[in-house]
Amino acid sequence: MSLLTIKGLHAGYGSRTVLHDIDLDIVEGQIHVVLGANGAGKTTLLRAVSGTIERSGTILFDGLRIDHLPVRKVVASGIAHVPQGRGTFSDLSVDENIRMGAYLRSGSDMRSDRERWLTFFPRLRERLSQQAGSLSGGEQQMLAIARALMLRPRLLLLDEPSLGLAPIILRGLFDTLAAIRQETAMTMLIVEQNANLALAVADQGVVLESGSVVLRDSAANLTGNDEVRRIYLGYE
Repeated sequence: MSLLTIKGLHAGYGSRTVLHDIDLDIVEGQIHVVLGANGAGKTTLLRAVSGTIERSGTILFDGLRIDHLPVRKVVASGIAHVPQGRGTFSDLSVDENIRMGAYLRSGSDMRSDRERWLTFFPRLRERLSQQAGSLSGGEQQMLAIARALMLRPRLLLLDEPSLGLAPIILRGLFDTLAAIRQETAMTMLIVEQNANLALAVADQGVVLESGSVVLRDSAANLTGNDEVRRIYLGYE
């Protein structure tokens, strides 16, 4: 069953159109990865779904149209976006950042949610009182994801989570994402340059080129595709 359905999506910035007639179905409970060269439109796709840029076409989330909604209502519908660059509040503590993720919620269960996500990111537990701006890049990425999870999203959008991270931190991060999906059945749409790691945890993959979908298939089939292996996986 599709949780997110995109039909005839066009999006861009002012007079510049970046995405051209995109059709996608994101299956509930799966991890989908978006691959493509710089400038292919990967980040623009996530921004169009979350409503932070101009777009036209149809975007259905759990059967309801969200393409006309402002960002706040898109988030409230159950979509959390971790942007490229993480966007943590550097002057606030780690704990304050995590709690900020629940700003649209009310109730006493926020503490249990906080504890739940800290089990996936134990390094954050050790740094709860530390200013977010003093964290390493990997820790800031963990914090950005934990904060987004506090919204209790049904769909998590991740834009280049590997950016600037050391290989050992990067592998651990993707293992954690896979564990979160395994335990919670959360749907994820991940834009990623590191195709090897992304396809290793994904169910489905999409390749963008010049703002258009040129290939979509299972992650296993994309990993075995000679063209994908040559361009994105570094095989000759």
